[in-house]
Amino acid sequence: MAAAAPAGAGTVRTTVTAPHGTGDATDVTLVLAAPVIGSVVPNQGPVDGGNTATLTGTCFTGATSVSFGAVAAAFIAVSATQVTAIAPAAPAGTVNVTITTPGGTSAGIPYTYVAAPVLSSVTPAQGPLAGGNTVTLSGTGFTGATSVHFGVNAAGSFAVVSPTQLTASVPTGGPGPVAVTVTAPGGTSTQAVSYYYLGAPVLDAVTAGSGQVAGGNSVTLTGTNLLQAAAVRFGATAATTYTIVSATEIRAVVPPGAAGTVPVTVTTPGGTSGSVTYLYLDVPVITGLAPGQGPSAGGTTVTISGIGLTYATAVLFAAVPAGFTVVSDTQLTTTAPPGAAGAVTVRVVTPGGTSIGLPYTRLGPPGI
Repeated sequence: MAAAAPAGAGTVRTTVTAPHGTGDATDVTLVLAAPVIGSVVPNQGPVDGGNTATLTGTCFTGATSVSFGAVAAAFIAVSATQVTAIAPAAPAGTVNVTITTPGGTSAGIPYTYVAAPVLSSVTPAQGPLAGGNTVTLSGTGFTGATSVHFGVNAAGSFAVVSPTQLTASVPTGGPGPVAVTVTAPGGTSTQAVSYYYLGAPVLDAVTAGSGQVAGGNSVTLTGTNLLQAAAVRFGATAATTYTIVSATEIRAVVPPGAAGTVPVTVTTPGGTSGSVTYLYLDVPVITGLAPGQGPSAGGTTVTISGIGLTYATAVLFAAVPAGFTVVSDTQLTTTAPPGAAGAVTVRVVTPGGTSIGLPYTRLGPPGI
């Protein structure tokens, strides 16, 4: 007669019962099936251990040990098909996880110890408070990275390019430096790598605020957060020459432009400033002097007609400056200075340049 043994382990007494009675008891030893591990989740972790791994499989009842390689792990038997274990510390590399029960020891299933990521640099290492810019992180151990943080703030997004490089979108933050960290299955990087949040530059003034369309004149820009300026623009045109004097001052050579007002901006890693205005002026033109002559003793009021006279800074009779009053863009009045009899050239000077001159004749006193 054949019979199937029930589950169990150890020695038990067996008897056979038939219609005519029960036979003598016999000692029979039951043998359990060996455990089988189907999966370990997660199947990797830090070399420092301490993370929880879940083993799923069969025949886990009565488990007596769980080992990661040759090292025993603390564990909790959840059911006949599941055990949770705390991974012990081990060097980087792959080991076999096994479980032992009264039925035997399972075949191993791989578990990989991963070294913590090492972060060596962030490029660029600075940017605006608003974030949103993309930076490149270099180092080692980035495979499987699960998060990138700038201080306490998680990156808006990130992408693992290779085990030694990833890109990240910088979150809002600052101002000032924050620590950048990468977290991967091997743990979180601990190197002191900083990213600096910069306030956007602010422009308060441009002095002088006007000049000739040909450019070439020097101006002073004042404001705040002007260090590390990457561009100074007059309208859409970048100044090719500028000097950062301090966080509050830049000196720039004005590029050529068209007559009219343009916005001036400064761009730094912190962003682009709001604008102040700069005025490009054409060279003034004078078309008439009334009267065109006067006594050599001076004192005659002369009306100068022309174009672009609003911003006059000087009226010259030859090389001699004369007092003047701007009436409009097309007219100003001046007082002729004294001088030797004869013709002199009258010119008007503005930030846009010096006009072509017109003759003014000084008359000597009448002869006797």
